[in-house]
Amino acid sequence: MTAYRLAASAEMLFLDLPFAERVRRIADAGLEVEIWDWTTKDVDELVATGATFSSMTGYVTGTLADPAGAEELLRTAEQSLAVAERLDCPRLNVHGTGLDGRGLPVVPTEVVTPAMWLTAARTLERLAALGERAGRVFTLENLNTAVDHPGTPFARAADTIALVEAVGSAHLRLNLDLYHAQIGEGNLVQLVERALPLVGEIQVADVPGRCEPGTGEISHPAIAAALDRLGYPGVVALEGWASGDPAQALESFRTAYS
Repeated sequence: MTAYRLAASAEMLFLDLPFAERVRRIADAGLEVEIWDWTTKDVDELVATGATFSSMTGYVTGTLADPAGAEELLRTAEQSLAVAERLDCPRLNVHGTGLDGRGLPVVPTEVVTPAMWLTAARTLERLAALGERAGRVFTLENLNTAVDHPGTPFARAADTIALVEAVGSAHLRLNLDLYHAQIGEGNLVQLVERALPLVGEIQVADVPGRCEPGTGEISHPAIAAALDRLGYPGVVALEGWASGDPAQALESFRTAYS
């Protein structure tokens, strides 16, 4: 019996259904539920589903590494914490910069300067302090820049690990996305071993295509075995599209990670 729990993103599955119904489908399958931008949702309706929410986006606008963007990120993080309280959602996710509707950075960055690293670390320290006061955890997600998120600063897993280690707070952890890491860095089992003490949550999907396990090149059973061996007690979430039937995609995910 694995120590970790499974979740799935309602943003990427059952796309023909209203959002609250997607949440119900995932919850009825016995999984926890992840959501992105809460401002586009009826939060009361989500609460009424009775689902267990695992993670949500922890800011609305803002960036990590420029002072004005950082103030905006912290301001909207406070709003997000109030919604997390209503949803009883323990983890709030942030990125190296704000992303637009297509996943592209609102402030694209070709070169990340030392000053940007310092500003990002200080912003994340303040974010962790907000999380601590609220009894929630912010997670910093690695992204790939080759396919989905070109121009995003602090995108690689190595970058997010460095920042989370620098802050050194239990209220700032990694959202280790292995789909993004496979595109950007590979060597996933070793990455899991290195990062696990800092992990708040793990997200998966296969490469290429970002669909459920078994549709691409990643050996998900090998990752599941490593998580088992290391005694990972957290959440593994499918943040991927269904290659066909969403219920079958969830089943393939469950099979790979159990």
